[in-house]
Amino acid sequence: MKRIRYALLIMSILSSFMGGCASRTVDEQAAIVTVTEPLQMQLTNAEETSTDSVMIEQTETAMAELAEGETNPENREVSLVMVGDVLLHTKVYESGLMEDGSYNYDHMFAHVKEDIEAADIALVNQEVILGGRELGLSGYPAFNGAYEVGDSLVDAGFDVILHATNHALDKGKKGLLNCIHFWKEEYPDIAVLGIHETEEESQEIYVQEINGIRIAILNYTYGTNGIPLPSGMPYAVEVWNEEQITQDVAHAQENADFVIVCPHWGTEYVLQETADQRNKAQFLADLGVDLVIGTHPHVVEPVEWVTGVSGNEMLVYYSLGNFINATSGTGEGKAARMLGAMAKVSIIMDEEKQEVYISEYGIEPLVTHNVSGRGQITTYKLQDYTEELATQNEMKYQDAAFSLSYCEDICNEVFGELYFTN
Repeated sequence: MKRIRYALLIMSILSSFMGGCASRTVDEQAAIVTVTEPLQMQLTNAEETSTDSVMIEQTETAMAELAEGETNPENREVSLVMVGDVLLHTKVYESGLMEDGSYNYDHMFAHVKEDIEAADIALVNQEVILGGRELGLSGYPAFNGAYEVGDSLVDAGFDVILHATNHALDKGKKGLLNCIHFWKEEYPDIAVLGIHETEEESQEIYVQEINGIRIAILNYTYGTNGIPLPSGMPYAVEVWNEEQITQDVAHAQENADFVIVCPHWGTEYVLQETADQRNKAQFLADLGVDLVIGTHPHVVEPVEWVTGVSGNEMLVYYSLGNFINATSGTGEGKAARMLGAMAKVSIIMDEEKQEVYISEYGIEPLVTHNVSGRGQITTYKLQDYTEELATQNEMKYQDAAFSLSYCEDICNEVFGELYFTN
């Protein structure tokens, strides 16, 4: 049985008092709660009385209310975003080498950072292992990224890093452990899912509580490109196993209000979900999963609701495509790899019924602006992309079909009404 690993919110009321009764926020792994208006008034009134006993009494009352879970109903909502594959092809990893010899990848996220930071919880599929420069940076087919990519992911505002991908073992056990140690040592508060150093860690299920809503997140990959799991580490990568997933989901449901599964699945470069994806989605819906956000095909795929055996409804994003990439492929259809999407989901708790559900959802189409040079390759929202930028995109030399309208046409084809309503 897997254990639950909680990311809990802690708020200090006394720190607000000592700071002159100003409203304070606490941000721990994107779990953000603001001191509510009634509490601010209580603290302000307490200060105005200049009576220590009144100040202490009202502070204790406010803390007791928070301890009992009494929050403003307006805060019983969680905004979630997720982007697809951070795919470090040669042009991408070379773009991080700065003039002074240092590495920095902030440019990749500059045009979407505001959306990522604004969300209560932000997920990213870190497609390739971050084994560090000591192992040699490399692109396709055996990828290895710099630790500085991780620095930029955190700076951009991501809270959950998904590492269960087919490239998790591209640099073997050493690359896997280098990546795990980087995250543990540099960013211990960031949730890293899908890869494990120890069997004990593999037994944990991640649950994050935000605004009183407990959200569990699970991450699995269909495989590891035929590379066997390291000797003595059968738990190193979360590989799709229906018996294990059934147990994980059941355990997550016992300890969370909302369950998300992020599978690495499907067939590369296909704009429509496969029968295997539909079968896996139905399996997850029948288990009672609430939301599925998929990756791996390197192109976008449809979004739909799937009905479970109990009549429950599960939202599925079959594939978010690439967040950023610089494929070397040429010919018809390659331009589709430049288009990705950001999933945007609002999760709300019905205070009266004590039910948690998806209140709103949508997609934000994204475009890799594929240009050479240090600090140049980046990702834009499609709505901010222009004809002028499209003419600069070097993908046009690999697939002449690439254009702004080409990307818009794919959105129409794949997302339909969901794209039109954004």
